[in-house]
Amino acid sequence: MQRNAQGWGSGLLGVIIFSASLPATRVAVGGFTPFFLTSARAVIAALLGAGLLLVLRQRRPARSDLLSLAIVSLGVVIGFPLLTAMALRHITAAHSIVFIGLLPLATVIFGVMRGGERPKPAFWLFSGIGSLTVAGFALANGDGASLTGDLLMAVAILLCGLGYAEGAALSRRLGGWQVISWALVLSLPVMAVVALATLPDVWSGIGLPAWLGLAYVSVFSMLVGFMFWYRGLALGGIAGVGQLQLLQPFFGLALAGLLLHEPVAPTMLAACSLVVLCVAGAKRYA
Repeated sequence: MQRNAQGWGSGLLGVIIFSASLPATRVAVGGFTPFFLTSARAVIAALLGAGLLLVLRQRRPARSDLLSLAIVSLGVVIGFPLLTAMALRHITAAHSIVFIGLLPLATVIFGVMRGGERPKPAFWLFSGIGSLTVAGFALANGDGASLTGDLLMAVAILLCGLGYAEGAALSRRLGGWQVISWALVLSLPVMAVVALATLPDVWSGIGLPAWLGLAYVSVFSMLVGFMFWYRGLALGGIAGVGQLQLLQPFFGLALAGLLLHEPVAPTMLAACSLVVLCVAGAKRYA
């Protein structure tokens, strides 16, 4: 019971950290190209992760783990950051919430396929209602749509769900922060080459908000958040803890209200309450 509670607590911290990822990416692509932003954030996080691995003298992953680490890299280090950065040039951050609401379903589907989990039928009911609630709320409050952006987000969600599930299964053997650190190190050579090839021609025109966005997605979205998230999935289960992602859009809107003084509509509070109930139901039947 204590292990499960620790997993849900760790997963919740990860979701809170991830909540600012899309807004930060939206700001960052105002100054950087999607390819440079994706590669630069991966390089920065990889250097930090490599430092942790060296200082704490972590053992190297086995050869049998390399394929799983490559899948994690493809999903959460390269695929999701790149595709969302490209999508956010076509759609608003608010509209992207539609797809973030579908991420828990993608995660649990790959958790069943890759992690061997078998949730009870009632779990799928609560998970589906929660996802539809988030998607409906986002559609009602979104103000931008693009077929190109929507397709990019759809593929990003699939890759992210795969990376989450694969990383969670691997975390049971290597540890949560070790998995994301090794995945980042594995992708470092390719990402370093891409970063050098896509360096901005002019640096003077890049504003402070873009730099702050890059810093956030590099340190928190790419590394710190995953330390908590993978630990939570490994301890509490992919299917159950994965449903905490349903709260991510609402945390993001709450942050926007507190930090950017944007209005918070009563419909947000109602939708968030229903989502919390769905998360509680999914936790019970996971």
